[in-house]
Amino acid sequence: MAKKAMFSDEVVGELAQAFRLLSDETRLKVVFHLAKQEQNVGSLCRILDLAQPTVSHHLGLLRMGRLIVNRRNGKQVIYSLNTDMFSKLRTQLAGCVPGLAGMVKTKK
Repeated sequence: MAKKAMFSDEVVGELAQAFRLLSDETRLKVVFHLAKQEQNVGSLCRILDLAQPTVSHHLGLLRMGRLIVNRRNGKQVIYSLNTDMFSKLRTQLAGCVPGLAGMVKTKK
């Protein structure tokens, strides 16, 4: 009798997509900066010392992967982390990796 999988294909797919997106150094830096404070494209360009089309490309990929969200403030687009998605990913990962659940700390 085969063992029942402890995680679904959907969970594995979501985690794999997130890890693919975060495996790029630039995107990971964007996430780290947005974890500190929401930013617009211009601010991220200055912080990362990258051209606007490059930063916009990475922001678009992170947004499509639902790792970040954006809102309009007049003509500016402000980006921030999708904390709900990161919480979901954290929970999914903790559920798939034995012993990890006890290591993952949550905010109170």
